[in-house]
Amino acid sequence: DPHHGFKPILLLGLLANYNKFEFRNPYRLRFEDFVNDAAIQKIILGLGSVCSRSRDHYVAIQEDIEEGWTLSNTLKYIGLGVLAPSRSSTPTRNAPSIDDSKDLFSSLPETDACILLSAYDFTNANKLFANTFITHPVDPNKKESPFSTFLSLTSYILHHAYRSPRSTLYGHINLITLRILLEDQSLCTKIFSPEVFNSVRLCRQRPPFLPITSTSRPLAATLFDIAIDTVTHNLRRRLSVPLYIATLNIIHRLLSYLLMTRTRFPYHWPLLWQTLLSLLRFLTTYADSIKHDPDLPALIDTFLAILSLAVCSGDVFLPDTNVYDDLFYKLVENGHLLPRFKSAFSHLSRASTVAPATMDPHASTSPTVLIDTLIGISDHFTSLLEEEKGKSSTFGSGTRNLSPRE
Repeated sequence: DPHHGFKPILLLGLLANYNKFEFRNPYRLRFEDFVNDAAIQKIILGLGSVCSRSRDHYVAIQEDIEEGWTLSNTLKYIGLGVLAPSRSSTPTRNAPSIDDSKDLFSSLPETDACILLSAYDFTNANKLFANTFITHPVDPNKKESPFSTFLSLTSYILHHAYRSPRSTLYGHINLITLRILLEDQSLCTKIFSPEVFNSVRLCRQRPPFLPITSTSRPLAATLFDIAIDTVTHNLRRRLSVPLYIATLNIIHRLLSYLLMTRTRFPYHWPLLWQTLLSLLRFLTTYADSIKHDPDLPALIDTFLAILSLAVCSGDVFLPDTNVYDDLFYKLVENGHLLPRFKSAFSHLSRASTVAPATMDPHASTSPTVLIDTLIGISDHFTSLLEEEKGKSSTFGSGTRNLSPRE
């Protein structure tokens, strides 16, 4: 029974972390050369079972079945649920009030989530474990693989990460685990492979909601979704800068792999562009509130590396020109923010903090050069647009609006 694996797995994680920086911990060393495939499978099943239970605690507070935007859930969202048409005559459990929901979400994840530290240790130390973790087949009874439940729980934790430092730390440790997987070339290939895909239940408890997809997708698409949702729902004046660095590192690793392999990857890219430029707007607007954070230079460097990679090399991995054009359109639309961003953060720029193993050629470029490049691109296309508007005014009755493609 996978449920019985919780305590042994937790104990292993605790023993492996005991004084691990003071001496060569024998349990941690054993993690590295552990090759018992049957035992690894049991550990992974136990981990998946705990992740599933922990995820269900979030769902018990607020159901978020993928049913789209309907009259019923619209009324419930604005506090008029009593007017929503009943879907069934079966009595249901009363949903907690908004204030109660906030308190309940703040108390999550449950203490069982401490097993995530063991997941990190195994993934970091043992490549066989990491490979089995990703490729373990779907449980026919639950219709989810252990890695699917891990990603699902990660989605729920990060969706609510801002509610408590504890949630933030659990979300951060899972992002580090995912980063370790992405830094291994063979594992990253499996994450992008169309042959290794699982259905993952993503958190959709607060708008804006992630798009609902009906087709099976590679795991990489789910990682993009989790990163976008994390950036979108945790923007606060007291920004958790380390959490955002970890999230942006995930995006950067994914894009770098696509660039290196020259893979044209289908995804709802406009949502990623919108999210990145929303972050640009937030950082520019609230620069005074976050400029004293010691980790801010790493955040700025990684953020600029992502934007520059997409703008300068997007034609290599984007599926069509329309998506690439949309990126430039959004960049020009927010071009007035770029000089303000440079003014607010240029003094923080330092040697790039992006991972040394990155496959992005722009990662080693000075952040000041990157922001100047983005400003130059924005100014160039803005001048072209102004010329087109001038021609329209000369030959027509007035200025016409240009489409994104134009």
